[in-house]
Amino acid sequence: MKLLTITVPCYNSQDYMENCIKSLLPGGEKVEIIIIDDGSKDNTGRIADEYAAKYPSIIKVVHQENGGHGEGINQGLKHATGTYFKVVDSDDTLSADFPAFLEQLEQYEKDGGVDLAVTNYYYVHADGKGDRSINYSAELPEGDIFGWKDTKPFKIHQLLTIHSCTFRTEAMRKWGEELPKHVFYEDNLMVYQTLPFIRRMCYMNMDLYRYWIGRPDQSVQKNIMCKRYSHQILVTEKCFTACHLDEVEEPLLKRYLKHELFMMFGISILYARLNKTPETDAAVGKMWETCEAFDSKWAKHFRTHSPLWFICLPGRVGQNFCGGIYRIANRVVRFN
Repeated sequence: MKLLTITVPCYNSQDYMENCIKSLLPGGEKVEIIIIDDGSKDNTGRIADEYAAKYPSIIKVVHQENGGHGEGINQGLKHATGTYFKVVDSDDTLSADFPAFLEQLEQYEKDGGVDLAVTNYYYVHADGKGDRSINYSAELPEGDIFGWKDTKPFKIHQLLTIHSCTFRTEAMRKWGEELPKHVFYEDNLMVYQTLPFIRRMCYMNMDLYRYWIGRPDQSVQKNIMCKRYSHQILVTEKCFTACHLDEVEEPLLKRYLKHELFMMFGISILYARLNKTPETDAAVGKMWETCEAFDSKWAKHFRTHSPLWFICLPGRVGQNFCGGIYRIANRVVRFN
């Protein structure tokens, strides 16, 4: 059995996927790399097959009809044989810290293993401006296995993301349902619906994941996120309805899930309302109705008893407020 499975979902990735694959190869025989060719129309499939032929004990390729990023993760999880599972997008890379990460992960496994290994990730912008590390050293203890009771509150801009998380494979296989097809931003759901099964964690203070920002067609570009606001709303609804918060027994896990939901609601509302149309405002209202039908107490809490109240203000006032909040947030973090 491999120590780690890395799934690389690819769609028309011929121009950058090789940089990603080359950054994973230093893992050697400890790693299984599963490249998902998601119905690509370019040379993605051919490039993937060439690497699999060159590294047959390390690289596998799955060719599938186009199902989106989430279906790529679903198929990677189905084919995974590694003890741990990580997703690396085809336009991103892992850093030179990768071999050291594997050594530490291997040592933790000898000590009984973890359900989640957290590492930092590093924003790399195409224009070289705003590059920065998302670091968890103030929130998570280093050097030992720990539980939720040992965590501290996360800052507003910090989330456990697809970039920072390496999960135990069997924990991810406890999902109630697979990730939806043809839906963007579903990686937030991947993380959220796995967290209730996490008990043992470790944190390695290294910038393992290099998150490249700046391609015009990238899904995190502002205009694209505004256009796909309905995807954000759907993913947020699925996160909220993944479990009842009051059924989460571990208090600090519940605290983190509330933080995650707050950010998910906020992102969904912001990108919907930046469109400044009655239709997008109605979609936000429908989102709240769906969530209140599942859990009225916590939906009302987020909607009316948290700072989200301000960006939910009706009409132009709320829309303009959203625009101001977005500009401030992007200036501070520069997430696209």
